[in-house]
Amino acid sequence: MSKEMEYRPNVSAVILSSKYPEKCEFFIAHRSDIKNAWQFPQGGIDLGESPKEALYRELQEEIGYSDIEIISEFPEWITYDFPNVISKKMYPFKGQTQKYFLVRLKEDSLIDLRTHKVPEFEEYEFVAYEDLFKRVTYFKRRIYRRVIDYFIKEGFI
Repeated sequence: MSKEMEYRPNVSAVILSSKYPEKCEFFIAHRSDIKNAWQFPQGGIDLGESPKEALYRELQEEIGYSDIEIISEFPEWITYDFPNVISKKMYPFKGQTQKYFLVRLKEDSLIDLRTHKVPEFEEYEFVAYEDLFKRVTYFKRRIYRRVIDYFIKEGFI
C-alpha cells in the first residue's frame, strides 16, 4: 500500500465562537462512538474534493452548520497514526493526514448535531484556551497545541 493510501486525507476545523475577537472560545464536541473523546469537527476529503470544499461539507454533516468565516489555514498537512483503540475501525488506514482551518461562526449560528441517523457527536461546548487541552482526547492534544499556537503566533487568535 502506498503512503498516500495508508493515511486518510482529512480536514479539521478549529472553530471560534461568534463572540470572537471579544471573547476567545473554542468549539469542541463529544464523539458519540468513543467514550470521553472530545475533539474538533473533522472528516475525510472525498475524491476530487478540495480541502475547503471538504471543510464546508463536513461542518454541515457534523454540526449542521457551515456558514462560517475562514480566518486562516495551517500551512502544512499534519500526519498522525491512529491509537490502537481506533485503528481497527479505520482500516485500511493507519492514520490521517490533516489540513487545519481556523474558522469563526457567524452571528446567530444554529448548531444541530442531529443531522444523521447516528450523529457523530452527542454534545458540544465552547471552552477557553486554558481548558481546551484538559478536555480533548489525549492523542490530539499535541497536534491541537501545535496548530493553535501557530495561529496565536501569527496573530490570528
